[in-house]
Amino acid sequence: MNDAPHPAKILQDHTAYLAGNHDFQADINTLASSDTIRVILETVMLATGMRFAAVARVTAKRWVACRTVDEINFGLQSGDEIEIRSTFCQSVRDTGQNVLFDDAKTDETYGNHPIATKFGIGSYASIPIYRNDRSFFGTLCAIDTEPREVKHPRVLAMLHMFADIIGRNLETEERLMAQEELVEHERKMAKVQEEFVAVLGHDLRNPVAALAAGTRQLQKEPHSSRGELTLSLMRASLLRMQDLIENMMLHAKSRLGGGIRIEATTEAPLSEALEQIVSEIRAAEPEQTINLNLALQDAVKCDAPRVAQAVSNLVSNAVRHGTPGDPIQVDAGRQGSDIVIRVTNRGEEIPDTLKGNLFEPFRRGQHARGEGLGLGLYIASSIAVAHGGRLDVTCADGFTTFSFSLPGGAA
Repeated sequence: MNDAPHPAKILQDHTAYLAGNHDFQADINTLASSDTIRVILETVMLATGMRFAAVARVTAKRWVACRTVDEINFGLQSGDEIEIRSTFCQSVRDTGQNVLFDDAKTDETYGNHPIATKFGIGSYASIPIYRNDRSFFGTLCAIDTEPREVKHPRVLAMLHMFADIIGRNLETEERLMAQEELVEHERKMAKVQEEFVAVLGHDLRNPVAALAAGTRQLQKEPHSSRGELTLSLMRASLLRMQDLIENMMLHAKSRLGGGIRIEATTEAPLSEALEQIVSEIRAAEPEQTINLNLALQDAVKCDAPRVAQAVSNLVSNAVRHGTPGDPIQVDAGRQGSDIVIRVTNRGEEIPDTLKGNLFEPFRRGQHARGEGLGLGLYIASSIAVAHGGRLDVTCADGFTTFSFSLPGGAA
């Protein structure tokens, strides 16, 4: 806190604190909101019989009330400032010694003192408050208009104990406030980042769609075997880009909007959506065998594009993590009243230590081939949950199976 001289005629008050522009706003906030400080001041008053108690911020030039409990209408509230020369606290700050008197009229040192006379003080106690680093913060004050016994050793020991507690509590409260401010800052930054990601994903859609349309047009033109290979690689990259963009946008929107939203329709074309997504992955991964078994004769109520996106993520995950050359099996059918879509691949078993957070965002397997954001399984699980279903994983006999369940899927 700045200890620079403050013009004597410009004294801040409770109004400045309420407006949030007090020079000592942070110090006052720390003490004014603390239940511990309130209890300490009330205990001081109860133990001494004095009817006013306060914690004051004291610098070389200023005295400001940070927290008060007033039963005699002394007239000081949090943020109120009085001239430092009109207090005994300047002496406490300069000497590090207490100022105590039981009776302003008879005390050997402070009898008929002008400050006591000016404010009608009958008894008074001011104890220095130090931070843990021994820097001076201010004072613990107790005042009454009548004589009170404050110089008794037990009372003095209690006041020193409370002043010490206040000093240590200051740093605890300040650290807590700093942590809360950091958390709030991080929350705001996270929101800004998520908004940026959502906008970025949206803006990337058009150029990627244009590239995809261009590759489809090129496929219709005559080209060499080398051109066919290049187009195949381009299709694979574009499909992966589209998956990344969709996952990135869906994650950002779910964070901004409180979760993934679906638009379920009756008689949703789920079989067609699954056939299309598997065909696209087959085209992008011509060396990978993907078997599709659909047993969905009844109409289905769901958000077919979202379910297809989830299955695309599961199949792409199988391509990246499965044993190269071994086929991937996709089965979709009914199990009781539910619809269950299973994606199975041969490959290294998922460690138990990883299964617990497998469906959390930004989790990537250690042996994944290719690049990814680690959002695929999280998005697939979120889409299942949005439908009232779930995503499960089992590993047995060298095979890994992800089961995407939709409860009561009949239209």
